[in-house]
Amino acid sequence: MHPTRLVPKLLLALVLVITAAPVAFAQDIEALVQALPEGGYSDREKVIFDLAATGDDRVAGLLEALGEGNVHVRKSDGRVVVARKAGDGYALADPLTGEDIGTAASSELDKVRVNNRLRRAIGSAIGQLTLMSPKPAVRLRAARSLLSRADPDSLELLDIALAAETNADVRRVMETARAAAILETDAGFETKQEAVGTLAARGDREALAVLRRAHSSAAPDLAPAIEDAIAGINHRLAMWENLQNVWYGLSLGSVLLLAAIGLAITFGVMGVINMAHGEIVMLGAYTTFAVQEVIRTSFPGLFDYSLAIALPLAFLVAAAVGIAIERGVIRWLYGRPLETLLATWGLSLILQQAVRTIFGPNNREVGNPSWMSGAFDLGGLAITWNRMWIVVFAFAVFAVLLIVLNRTPLGLQMRAVTQNRRMASSMGIRTPWVDAMTFGLGSGIAGIAGVALSQIDNVSPNLGQSYIIDSFMVVVFGGVGNLWGTLVGAMTLGVVNKFLEPYAGAVLAKVLILVFIILFIQRRPRGLFALKGRAVDT
Repeated sequence: MHPTRLVPKLLLALVLVITAAPVAFAQDIEALVQALPEGGYSDREKVIFDLAATGDDRVAGLLEALGEGNVHVRKSDGRVVVARKAGDGYALADPLTGEDIGTAASSELDKVRVNNRLRRAIGSAIGQLTLMSPKPAVRLRAARSLLSRADPDSLELLDIALAAETNADVRRVMETARAAAILETDAGFETKQEAVGTLAARGDREALAVLRRAHSSAAPDLAPAIEDAIAGINHRLAMWENLQNVWYGLSLGSVLLLAAIGLAITFGVMGVINMAHGEIVMLGAYTTFAVQEVIRTSFPGLFDYSLAIALPLAFLVAAAVGIAIERGVIRWLYGRPLETLLATWGLSLILQQAVRTIFGPNNREVGNPSWMSGAFDLGGLAITWNRMWIVVFAFAVFAVLLIVLNRTPLGLQMRAVTQNRRMASSMGIRTPWVDAMTFGLGSGIAGIAGVALSQIDNVSPNLGQSYIIDSFMVVVFGGVGNLWGTLVGAMTLGVVNKFLEPYAGAVLAKVLILVFIILFIQRRPRGLFALKGRAVDT
């Protein structure tokens, strides 16, 4: 390394280790900025490292502009500015604050010139500035940048940063970046073998890219260790990729479960092919939108509670519409499945047009509360908070529905009507009332499914059309009217679909699943879990 580059780094290291405050507070940053054009390239290099030593976050933007050739001196007053092309002239900005300070013609400016050596110095200086930042997120980004570059010149800088680093996540990335840089040096076999082990322990795609690059120029004695590390990382990545597909499948399965569970009740108990089920899901999503609009305009501090407010409202709205549909249309069509299908299909068109008239045809924005935003890593899995909460919500709805069906009088009557309608009527159960309540319950659950789907899909009049066919597939595959069958069917189809998509594509994967279900129903017409009962058997 050139001596003129080594001296500023050693001085910076000494200051950072001995003192608690950056050197910037003892210097005038403005004076350093104005000193950039003075002297030769060696003098400019020293100023660059002095600027980095200030620890001021504003310096990073200045150094980036300098490396891009956008730093100039205004001839009229000698002020250093950042100048970027704008029409026939240049737009000027303050080098530290970025504040607009007018325009100038090219003849009014002198460019602060840099060569390749200075560009490397600028890269190192920016690395120093960010690696020593008091913010862990900034240091983490800087370490990842050095990892991707694997620059041997960054070794001293990384050693300095590692000596002061206390954050475990940032330290791990720094150690990996240091190992990547070592592989680009002339270090001995044992040192490089230790670096290979560090990269193998990281085991992600960045480490894999570094090892593959190092393998192309590795010495014969080191190549086998790199090959073993690459094989181990590939095996680990394949395992995590399969687990990621399982998670995606469970996530998709939970969405299918929410969309289908209400249909399983109405279809199973009443034998009604409700083609308007998707539109009832849509009503739940639009209820969420309406609630959030009211909160945004009148009670913005309650936005994080918007879904908790929307859930009971969506249930009530959807249940009321479901009961109205059953009492007004469906009760006259029992035992006539074709007429029921056509009538509910017509109702779906009416509901879609009603929503278009009220809310318009365009997609509506439904925001994510803060607790459903972002993502986190679990091992090698990337999990978004909104998907995770939807999975939890789907299983919670399933558990509550099981309790309702097995531990309440309404659930007992519903099961009685499902198994033998005539006998239930003879025992004094008001089957028309049970039909209405059953349709209302199934529709209400579809409404709260719409609340969940509004967090991951576009809220539009066509929202329900995306899920109606999948819902019927889940119900038929799992067993008509059987909740456990609906759960197993939704999760099975979700996982299988996600494993097929990488090979067949999204559309062909659904086609293959549909073909599978058709073949499966030929063998088991009642699905995975068939209901028992005299009326059902006949």
